[in-house]
Amino acid sequence: VIQKACEHATARIQFGSRIDGYGAIQEKIARMSMIHYTTESIAYMVAGTMDSGYEDYQLEAAISKIFASEAAWFVTDEAIQILGGMGYMRSMGLEKVMRDIRIFRIFEGTNDILRLFVALVGIQFAGGHLRELQSAISNPIGNFGVVLGEVAKRGKGAIGIGTGNTLADKVHPNLSDSAALTCKAVDAMGQAVEKVLIKHGKGIINEQFVLNRLANATIDLYANSCVLARCTKSLNEGVESAHHEEMMTKVWCNESYARIMDNLNQLKNPEVLDNFKTMAKISEAVCTKVAPVQGNPLGF
Repeated sequence: VIQKACEHATARIQFGSRIDGYGAIQEKIARMSMIHYTTESIAYMVAGTMDSGYEDYQLEAAISKIFASEAAWFVTDEAIQILGGMGYMRSMGLEKVMRDIRIFRIFEGTNDILRLFVALVGIQFAGGHLRELQSAISNPIGNFGVVLGEVAKRGKGAIGIGTGNTLADKVHPNLSDSAALTCKAVDAMGQAVEKVLIKHGKGIINEQFVLNRLANATIDLYANSCVLARCTKSLNEGVESAHHEEMMTKVWCNESYARIMDNLNQLKNPEVLDNFKTMAKISEAVCTKVAPVQGNPLGF
């Protein structure tokens, strides 16, 4: 798909220049390439986890399925856009690809349900940690170390000090800043999960607006770890594409961090939460009528 898009972009002349020289097309091809690289990286990571003998890889597999199916749709859609009307023609083959891949977001568990699974699995782990802390607080003398460590961690978080770049020694030095962003996002994720658990308790299973945003942040975090690991390997081994992979990894992690923080910030934004309550009412009204509620402004 990317090959067809590039073949057209490098051959198509518009306004006296090849269209691959225009920013709008360059952004599309760059994003298609980054998403393809990230999808491959996730697939390699999940396969490696399975081959290593780990038995619990359901979460990683769910993330891989969500990401890959949506990536395939995005890349194909953008390729057709680059080809313009030609992309819609049967002779190019892309229209068949688009029709075929649409089912992937439904088969093997719909992406909507898998997102809830991803969020709830993570919350289950966090919930166990909170129960452990609650038990420790009930007997602070006997569990002084646990309580003190938790107080110190929360104190740092309250004044904006996270756990630091714990990935610094795990990635290539060129990727240190990208790793630091990922660690910062992990800290923010932990705080967000804890707050929503305290707020909703067991009722969190019914808060799908919240769960979807936690899932999106989780997927981005896992994708970050996969591209950082793969790019580090390429840089360490000095493969020919290492510099290109480094560029893609840095841009991916920068933009991923922004998406993660946006998703997490929505969970504590009163206006966003009110909007969702309003959307629930809009949906209820439309479903009650089984049609759009508004009339035609022209009167027929």
